[in-house]
Amino acid sequence: MSAPEAPVADEPKKVVRIGDRVFQSLATGSGVFVVALIAAIGIFLLVRAVPSLQADQVNFLFSRVWNTSDPENLQFGIADLAWVTVASSLVALVLAMPVACGIALFLTQYAPRSLARPFAYVVDLLAAVPSVIYGLWGVLVLGPVLKPLATWLNTHLGWVPVFADGNAPANSGANVFTAGIVLAVMILPTITGVSREVFQRTPNAHVEGALALGATRWEVVRTTVWPFGRNGFIGGSMLGLGRALGETVALTVILSSVNSGPSYSIFDAGATFASKIALGSGEFNNNMQVGAYISAGLVLFIITFAVNALARWIESASGKGKA
Repeated sequence: MSAPEAPVADEPKKVVRIGDRVFQSLATGSGVFVVALIAAIGIFLLVRAVPSLQADQVNFLFSRVWNTSDPENLQFGIADLAWVTVASSLVALVLAMPVACGIALFLTQYAPRSLARPFAYVVDLLAAVPSVIYGLWGVLVLGPVLKPLATWLNTHLGWVPVFADGNAPANSGANVFTAGIVLAVMILPTITGVSREVFQRTPNAHVEGALALGATRWEVVRTTVWPFGRNGFIGGSMLGLGRALGETVALTVILSSVNSGPSYSIFDAGATFASKIALGSGEFNNNMQVGAYISAGLVLFIITFAVNALARWIESASGKGKA
């Protein structure tokens, strides 16, 4: 006869506390609320933009005309707005990325702890400066300082299309060149903050192993820190790009209005999506005119959403690079 089976002890029941349920419900509800809010904004923009887009007499994506004064003959396109927006943001990104990378590496790998913390606070404080202050600084201080450099670039590198004559004088200071540099300063805290956090996550075992093998500090950065944090740095840069694309007040102050369209040079003046909406908000007379500006806002919403989604995806992959 087989031996009788031993009785199986009852498994302890998992106790679910009321506080855990409440916190889980609040966290889930907050996440659902944010998603619903973003969806509601997108639907609102789409609903308000469709009537004006249907009444548009020119190609919305490729036309350079913007005339919404007559609701019966709407003519608005975003080609010029897209160029000024993208050009100023790319200039800012090209200037800010190497500086932010250098600052983040300095704070995490070279600076003593007593210096790194206050220096990081100073960099982060740049994000607290109001946009209008940056705009006034760009017009009154930076613009006049950059005039000799802008003139030199236009004179000696004018054969390159991006440095050729624009629709405004190169030394005017109210162009994409000045706006891009101001935007670079504005997005510097965003890129630096994300990059600093990612570089700090480099496993100490990798760093100490490289140092034990006789690697210099630069070799440690090149072979361990940078491969580990590269994706995070790129993701932070994309977040900074999203910030630059949506900047309104500073670019409204800096960029001058011109009658002619841009010639696709960094010395162009004009308006970005955001500054165009800000400048035109005081002239809204009817729903069709409002819909034209909302259409531009819808395009900016889609671009910014796509850039930030790409940044989050890239940042989530940080730390997977091979050292």
